[in-house]
Amino acid sequence: MNLIGTKWKPLILFHLLEGGLRSGVLQKHIPGISNKMFTQTVRELEKDNLITRKVYPVVPPKVEYSLTARGKSLENVLRSLDKWGLEDAKHLL
Repeated sequence: MNLIGTKWKPLILFHLLEGGLRSGVLQKHIPGISNKMFTQTVRELEKDNLITRKVYPVVPPKVEYSLTARGKSLENVLRSLDKWGLEDAKHLL
């Protein structure tokens, strides 16, 4: 839980399950996250070897994030959390 137990980490990891995403696209998938919090969170995930960051030498700069093998190993956990969240939301309506 220390690796993914924050508000934003599971969301970022979940959105990367389908493949790598550019930084701006990934951030748009997560409403409410500030630039500062996004940067801090992806840096922590990268430090923990759950995601990789690839910088393309182009102008304007292009950065893409993707899951590492370690990050991909969380797929079942992330999908289960998503399924639970969708089911639980039905009870709130």
